[in-house]
Amino acid sequence: MVLKPAREHATNNAQTYFVTSDTWERRALFNVESWARLFFKTLLSHRGESYLLHEFVLMPNHFHLLMTPLVALEKAVQLIKGGFSYQAKKELGSNMEIWRRGFADHRIRDYEDYDKHRHYIHLNPVKKHLCTSPAEFQYSSSFPGWKLDPIPQGLKPEDFIGTVSGTAEAVPFQSNSTDIIQEIEKEYATQR
Repeated sequence: MVLKPAREHATNNAQTYFVTSDTWERRALFNVESWARLFFKTLLSHRGESYLLHEFVLMPNHFHLLMTPLVALEKAVQLIKGGFSYQAKKELGSNMEIWRRGFADHRIRDYEDYDKHRHYIHLNPVKKHLCTSPAEFQYSSSFPGWKLDPIPQGLKPEDFIGTVSGTAEAVPFQSNSTDIIQEIEKEYATQR
């Protein structure tokens, strides 16, 4: 029997998290434009009051977020997933199970950790052959035009403080992107 480590209880402590959640049975629900639009409507409707949104990607069967909850992390994710399920029933007439139970999270420790997870989010659609460049994928914060909340002050490196943050621009990768993907996938495979 393998025991999973207990999740650190996340309360309103201004910590930043990488969060991921899958659709039920990994169905590709978000290949449908109306479903993807409704997800973003739900995601953005709670932004600012319940969480800050720093980075995101909506894949056909899961999402990844870099967020700073302003309420308990569990409550913030409930607003996104539960809110979407409610709206899908109301607006799309769907009674099907939408989400896999629970979610995986990782508390971001420092700028290097933040940057690693940001790059993972941007590379996810490239890795899955949905685009050739992160900026081409419209359901990602790397796509031009999305308004994001700035990197939390405590996570900014010394030479970054004072520069513009919170844009959807991707910066050049500081490390091998294949290593980033493999490292993060290995970490979250144990949580699924």
